[in-house]
Amino acid sequence: MGASHIYSVFDEELKYLARRIAEMGGMAEQMVSDAVRALVNADAALAQRVISQDVVMDDAEREIGEQSVLMIAKRQPVAADLREIIGSLRIASDLERVGDLGKSTAKRVIAVQSTGIPRPLARGIEHLSELALTQLQDVLDVYATRSAEKAEAIRLRDEEIDAMYTSLFREMLTYMMEDPRNITPCTHLLFCAKNIERIGDHATNIAESIYYMTTGAQPVGERPKDDNTATVVQQPA
Repeated sequence: MGASHIYSVFDEELKYLARRIAEMGGMAEQMVSDAVRALVNADAALAQRVISQDVVMDDAEREIGEQSVLMIAKRQPVAADLREIIGSLRIASDLERVGDLGKSTAKRVIAVQSTGIPRPLARGIEHLSELALTQLQDVLDVYATRSAEKAEAIRLRDEEIDAMYTSLFREMLTYMMEDPRNITPCTHLLFCAKNIERIGDHATNIAESIYYMTTGAQPVGERPKDDNTATVVQQPA
């Protein structure tokens, strides 16, 4: 997090922001993991717990925002210190959105509870969530070390999640065309899959914020994307 400051209280305030970001990250990971488990196992009670945790995430983001504004007003930071605070604001916003996506996924549990989820689609959702959560876990580890090189490497991995999402999208379209009774549950699953794919995007956003905090520059070039769902055309059987 850089060198120590003349005012040790400022160091403590920066460390406090870092701790709160780490706590939000752990909670976001748990919410997503629990939401997917609730979806696959039709566990309404677990889904409700995920939904109820969202207010904690909202409060944490609000606290980080208020603390950051107060620090800027009192300390008038510049250069790396200012980037540290601005980066914390960005990362807290991304983590709050990850929590929202976990909550949104949990809300779909009741909708698919009566019909259940075809096992191949459940495996696909689980695999997609594993990729997204690994991306999120890795970027939170990089946040602790502030490695610009590792942040850039994570940014370039996002296309793997996009490719898996496109594959799952195609599979769900096939299920819907084969049996109209699959249309309703698969539509809900499509929303869930998109939620999980978006978690990978937020992890990439966090990687870009870390890169900015460390170097003072934005990453060069467009982030790689492999989401081809807009061009998917399912041929009739």
